[in-house]
Amino acid sequence: MANKILIILFFISIVFNILQYNKNKKVKRQIKNMDSILTDMISGEVGHKILASNDEITSDIAFKINAIVYQLEKEISDLKIDSETNKELMTSLSHDLRTPLTTLIGYLDAIDKGVVNGKEGDEYFQIARSKAYDLKEYIDILFEWFKLQSSEIELLIENVEVIELTRRILRDWIPILEENDIDFEIDMPERPIFIKIDRDKYGRIINNLLQNVISHSKASKLYISISNNDGRVFISIKDNGIGISDTNLPYIFDRLYKCDAGRSRKGSGLGLAIVKQMVEVMQGEISVESKEGEFTNFIIQFNTTPNRYK
Repeated sequence: MANKILIILFFISIVFNILQYNKNKKVKRQIKNMDSILTDMISGEVGHKILASNDEITSDIAFKINAIVYQLEKEISDLKIDSETNKELMTSLSHDLRTPLTTLIGYLDAIDKGVVNGKEGDEYFQIARSKAYDLKEYIDILFEWFKLQSSEIELLIENVEVIELTRRILRDWIPILEENDIDFEIDMPERPIFIKIDRDKYGRIINNLLQNVISHSKASKLYISISNNDGRVFISIKDNGIGISDTNLPYIFDRLYKCDAGRSRKGSGLGLAIVKQMVEVMQGEISVESKEGEFTNFIIQFNTTPNRYK
C-alpha cells in the first residue's frame, strides 16, 4: 500500500513540474488525462496506462510511470492488505491531492479560454502557481512520512550547539512572523548547550512547529525558549492562540488527525506526527500542553552532552 501511495505522489509531483512551465492547450489536455488516471489509481484501479506518442512533451514521463504501474500491479497481486487505517489514508490522499489539482486546472482553463486576460490573467496564473506550491509542500510532507514509516530515513548524528543552531533557524522566520502579525519573544541562555542530533532533522522539527502556529493557532504572540536542567535541554514553542481542546489534545500527534472547527483544517494531518517521529528517532521526547482559548506549548527534550568533542 505504501508503494501505491508513493507512486501516486510521484505522479502528482510530475504534474506539478508540468504546470510550472507549460500553459498551452495540449499540456492541459495531458494533465486532465493524468488527473483521470490518478482518480482510477486512488480508487484501486491500477491497470490503466497513460497514452502518449513519442513526440509529446510528457512521453518520457508517461513511459516511466507506466513501467512503475506495471511493477505495482505485480506487487499488489501478492498483497492482501485492507486495514481501516490504510483506507483512511487513501481517502485523505484522494481529497488533499485532487482538490488543489482541480483548482489548478480551473484557473488555467480560465486563462486559456480568455475568460481573464491582462493583469487579471497574470493574477490567475499566480494563484495557480501558488496552488502548485501547496501541492508540492503536501507531497514533500508525505514523502517524509513514508521514509519514516519504512525506516529509510538517514540520520547524521553530530554533537551540535543547539542555541546557535536554533537562532539561525529562527532568523529565517522573522519576516514570516511579521507578515502574519505575530509578535515574538526569544529567551535562550548565553552559555552554549550541546546535544547529539541530526541538524537537518532538528531544523525540520522547529520549522514544522512554527508553521503549525501560523497555520492553525490564530496566535498574536509566540514565545520560544531554551533551558537546561539535570542533563536535559528543553526547547519550548508556546503561542497565545486558540489552544487545543481536552478532547483533541491526546490525539494531536496521531497521523491524519485534524482538530475540530475552531482550528484550521488546512494541511495533511501528518505534520505533528512527523515531528514526533523525528524527535523520537533522535532519542528525544516531545509533549504538548494547552488550554483552550489561552495557549499551546510544545516542549522538546534531549539529553545534553558535556562538550562538543564527545
